[in-house]
Amino acid sequence: MAADVITLDRASREDLVAQLQHYMARELQHELGSFDAGFLLDFMTGTLGAHCYNQGVRDAQAVLVARMDDLDDALYQLERPTGGR
Repeated sequence: MAADVITLDRASREDLVAQLQHYMARELQHELGSFDAGFLLDFMTGTLGAHCYNQGVRDAQAVLVARMDDLDDALYQLERPTGGR
């Protein structure tokens, strides 16, 4: 069972905070301190994280279903005639 809150390891969190700071400066001409960027990251992961996670689960499920269909076809091709009608 997945946790309710998405947690990031320290290195990932620091990288994402730096990316948010860079984005804000480049696109919005707004300097964002690391403390504020961390709060923004927490808000985004808390608000958007579950949606992104759920889409990832759906994408993985679609891949699995396609692979199972391929496996089912491969197994059907292995069947031998039984001589019946």
